[in-house]
Amino acid sequence: MRNLFLILFALGILSIKSCLVIEHPFAKIPAGYWRATLDLSGNQEISGVQQTNVDDEDIDRNLQAIKDTELPFVMEVKYYEDKPDDFYIEIINGDERIRVENIQFGRSKERAIDTVRIDFPHFDTYIIATFRERFLNGHWVVNYKENYKIPFKAKFGEDFRFTELNKAPKADLTGKWAATFGLSDSESYPAIGEFSQNNNTLTGTFLTETGDYRFLEGTVQEDKFYLSCFDGAHAFLYNGKIINQDSIIGSFRSGNHYIDTWEAIRNNQASLQNPDSLTFMKPGFDKFNFKFEDPDGNMVSLDYPQFQGKAKIIQIMGSWCPNCLDETSFLKEYLKNNNTEQLAVIGLAFERYKDSEKNKEIIARYKKELNIPYPILLAGSYDKKAAAEALPMLSAIVSYPTMIFLNKDNEVVRIHTGFSGPATSAYPEFKREFEQFTQRLMNEKDL
Repeated sequence: MRNLFLILFALGILSIKSCLVIEHPFAKIPAGYWRATLDLSGNQEISGVQQTNVDDEDIDRNLQAIKDTELPFVMEVKYYEDKPDDFYIEIINGDERIRVENIQFGRSKERAIDTVRIDFPHFDTYIIATFRERFLNGHWVVNYKENYKIPFKAKFGEDFRFTELNKAPKADLTGKWAATFGLSDSESYPAIGEFSQNNNTLTGTFLTETGDYRFLEGTVQEDKFYLSCFDGAHAFLYNGKIINQDSIIGSFRSGNHYIDTWEAIRNNQASLQNPDSLTFMKPGFDKFNFKFEDPDGNMVSLDYPQFQGKAKIIQIMGSWCPNCLDETSFLKEYLKNNNTEQLAVIGLAFERYKDSEKNKEIIARYKKELNIPYPILLAGSYDKKAAAEALPMLSAIVSYPTMIFLNKDNEVVRIHTGFSGPATSAYPEFKREFEQFTQRLMNEKDL
């Protein structure tokens, strides 16, 4: 009888232990994949961080249709090996992983809820969210726009983007598409869609004459397809419909403030204007010159001794611009891997704030965090009309970024508008041609 009692007691203890659930062994939020969404509908009242009631079934895409205004993306939480109490995040868009390390985690005193803040300092935006069990709920906030906050939520343990469904696609969209954006506007513009489809998975981008829409990722379900990208600066969402094998139409959302329509036809020979033909020097100007402040308040011009006797690349850019960041990364890599003693690179930043001191702080932080080896000067406002007035020798500021190539006498020999980055098929050829041209520029040969 005594032995029976001991056996029953032991079984009881085991049953109690089996009911105990340890949420996760991590110091803060669980490591692994999180499926995140931004609500671009723009019809919600936003005031601070709001808590949303979320059930396990709330994001069940086997039961729920894809929402036309919901931008999904996947992020992975990772803990540092040498700092096991701290984590970073990688945001995934197709082949790109964006590492984000500026993260704060703590308990809100007002609401006694764990709170996560994910900063994108290059772009002056952040995500603020409360954490409960497997869910994050909050907003993506854009500092330089007044009261611009988009509802954000994420669920741990999911790594799909739009849906887990695998409905047979009506067509394979792989290839090149001649597109026209701005169908609902009086000013339409051309673009090229470059897509790669593997069963239901769709990746690619759109190129325009001023840049590209970076790494897009999504899905094809029957006669519909969806693409999205979130990189901390922009929130891009494409919804499309397959008309037939060679014709598609769709809508495009940028954040919750802009929506447009587009159409495209399959065309593997599609092309855009030569990026070297869009911006040019005005008649009467034979040389390029400027005088702007660096972040320390020093006035800098091309007369500085450090620039004398060198070929130059002037980068017209903004710290808020993802295409500019792609170009900056490219220039950094080029300067690192090549003998460029006869070349000077100078960034002219056109920023979003009216306060010049704040803009200089942003430029200084941008330069330091990205370890940029060349000077960046504050040239003025990001408004293209104001930027053109700051550089009156140019026909216009058509795009951020724009590269202006000068010979050793500060004469303009080439202006390259826009930047087709690593998400595009044009990138390898651009790299090859850039290296050849810059070598000739430094040697003053055949320009």
